Amino acid sequence: MKTHQEHVGVEARGPGLHDVTVQVARVVKASGVRTGMCNVFVQHTSASLVVQENADPAVRRDLQRFLSRIAPESADYEHDTEGPDDMPAHIRAALTKTSENVPVAGGELALGTWQAVYLWEHRRAPYGRILVVTVWGTA
Repeated sequence: MKTHQEHVGVEARGPGLHDVTVQVARVVKASGVRTGMCNVFVQHTSASLVVQENADPAVRRDLQRFLSRIAPESADYEHDTEGPDDMPAHIRAALTKTSENVPVAGGELALGTWQAVYLWEHRRAPYGRILVVTVWGTA
């Protein structure tokens, strides 16, 4: 059993879903694992990860609008230290996920035809985010 781990920096250009599939796939290739699993974890409390459709950008826009309705910036939050988008970003991250697991098959991410791994940035300002990508399995 092989294990490989790397930290990957991602520059999120504001709110929305940012495709990180290429960066994650690069770590899988570097691992030398042919059959196994890949875990991606975001080290932040106001961003999240999802596997989602990569074909129609309307899907990502609809998801963004949906979460904005559930956790609006206009609500009366106690936690507003970093601005009006701070607490809604924490709520949005809590409702989604901080990690994703994707199988590795043939040395590649075993994503479906229309799937990609996305960092979902919930803050308005551009942020540098760190992903911890861990790959394990057999060579």
